[in-house]
Amino acid sequence: MFFLKMIFRSFSRQFKRRLLIAVTVCLSATVSVAMLGVVFDVGDKLNAELSTYGSNIVVQPKSDAVVSDLYNTGDSAGSASGSSSGSDGGSTSDGSAAADSADPTAFLKESDAQKIKTIFWAFNITNFAPELNIHADAGCVGSGAGSAGSAGTAGASGAAASAAKCKATNVPIVGTWFAKTLHMDSGESTVAGMNGMRSWWKINGTWPKDDSEQAMVGSALAAKLGVNVGDSVTLDKTIAVGADDNTNGGTGKTGKSSTERNRVKVKIVSIFDSGDSDNSAIYMPSIAAQTLANLPNSIDKIEVKALTTPDNDLARKASKNPNALTQDEWETWYCTAYPSSIAYQIEEVLPGAVAKQVRQVAALQGDVLNKTQAVMVLMTVLSLVAAAIAVANLMAASIGERGSELALLKAIGATDGAVSRLMLAETAVISLVGAIAGALLGSGVAQIVGHVVFGSGITMRPMVFVLVFVLLAVTVLVASLSSIRAILGLRPAEVLHGR
Repeated sequence: MFFLKMIFRSFSRQFKRRLLIAVTVCLSATVSVAMLGVVFDVGDKLNAELSTYGSNIVVQPKSDAVVSDLYNTGDSAGSASGSSSGSDGGSTSDGSAAADSADPTAFLKESDAQKIKTIFWAFNITNFAPELNIHADAGCVGSGAGSAGSAGTAGASGAAASAAKCKATNVPIVGTWFAKTLHMDSGESTVAGMNGMRSWWKINGTWPKDDSEQAMVGSALAAKLGVNVGDSVTLDKTIAVGADDNTNGGTGKTGKSSTERNRVKVKIVSIFDSGDSDNSAIYMPSIAAQTLANLPNSIDKIEVKALTTPDNDLARKASKNPNALTQDEWETWYCTAYPSSIAYQIEEVLPGAVAKQVRQVAALQGDVLNKTQAVMVLMTVLSLVAAAIAVANLMAASIGERGSELALLKAIGATDGAVSRLMLAETAVISLVGAIAGALLGSGVAQIVGHVVFGSGITMRPMVFVLVFVLLAVTVLVASLSSIRAILGLRPAEVLHGR
């Protein structure tokens, strides 16, 4: 009882000095709690933030993925799409409307796309959009339907004559969903489409409606065609309709096959600026693109946006060969939202498809996360070091000012160890007050950081507070012992246990 009375009476004699110690510990606790709170929650925040910049998983027909990997024509695991030829004949890249100037030859069924929402990690898939990437001539005049000739010189000249009447040729066309409502077998419904996949686009107008003959045109192509919102654009595409001989793969031994020009007229409801090669493309509902290309229920790619856990050694090992994992490793990988495990599960529900992660996005997530966490941990360590130095200096000054009081205590029989423990107890009480206040302030600062940077609050985990209190306790103890040892010349064991 006498010991406690001595502790609390000491506060009134050196109130300013004690207050400075409390404020120092409070500031250190504030920074530590705020930074560690963000560190433990920043992974999900960064993944959600980066997912707004497009898909991180791409699904393709297996044959297309094999050809892409074999000939290195485009890194399907590295980007959502490769380079493409725009309507102006130039080469563009990074998110283009089509992988190249040729139309796809392998397809998936559009009706199977919604199966993506039936996998184990269905709730982590925030959006997806199937695509049919084709090319057509835009701004055409004259007759669009009918025979364009037969294969060979006549067919080529017929197609060239039709194309010559168009303002732009070989224009990338993307048939997709925009905000399609899907009703699942489980009774749940979800909305999928480009409306949520291209949030960074600058749009003048409105998004097209699904199952309509509306379209949105890239700003570069709109300028070339001379169209504005509300205008209509005629799209023509030459398609094969049969052969005069069914042998030799359907083209006939004579090599003759008839073609015709399909025509679709779409209304422009918006002009968009994507900042990349999509500015030379047209986006339209999938049903309209399939009608134009005579490819019903066909798509050649699905872009998937999913909330994922950054890759680690296990995920990288699994992405190379899941069969090489042990049973425990496989279960851990399969039940963790790695991009590779989500892609694997998509392949399970879409036969004949290959799902690959966009490696640039996955690498960016892990790299940004590691750097962000490193900076925050470094700031936490620096704040603790600063607190230790400040507490040590304040303790040394406090002990120096209390020379006569300490001499009196020793004169009435107090040992150096007892005097040291008294000073440690005083510092511990005032530091505890400062740490509690700092923890509360740090929680508030973390929420401010979360809302300002990520637009949502930070989930504070109990382990953050436990870790901060342990670190501060060690910091204050080391600083106090150092000061007492320097002033009284005692070893740490003598301070704690007495002489």
